[in-house]
Amino acid sequence: MDDEVIDVLLIEDDPAVLEMYRMKLELDGYRVNVAVDGEEGIDRATELKPDIIFLDIRLPKKDGFEVLQALRQNEETAAIPVIMLSNYGEKELVDRGLKLGAHEFLIKAQTTPSSLSEGIGEWLKE
Repeated sequence: MDDEVIDVLLIEDDPAVLEMYRMKLELDGYRVNVAVDGEEGIDRATELKPDIIFLDIRLPKKDGFEVLQALRQNEETAAIPVIMLSNYGEKELVDRGLKLGAHEFLIKAQTTPSSLSEGIGEWLKE
């Protein structure tokens, strides 16, 4: 597994945030695919079957919760670890994400690209 490239799917509609995380992950050796709305996120996840998915909540077309639900209902994507990323940390949002099957719920303001990159190894072990 160590010499295999880890595929990451970033589903994020904010170009600045997307680019910031993408650059760091690629520098750290991950292969990064992106989607800029919920529908594209579901399509890319199904098509690519990435090792891990980072998912924003506020997205055009389908929000992160709808995307997560769709991924969990599809047996091809049900087991992929999904880490939710949001600007909003309200307890009900966090609880909802975790209840729908997210591995983790991160607040963007508290999540640097480095911490995201460093967490991948841990999340993939879970």
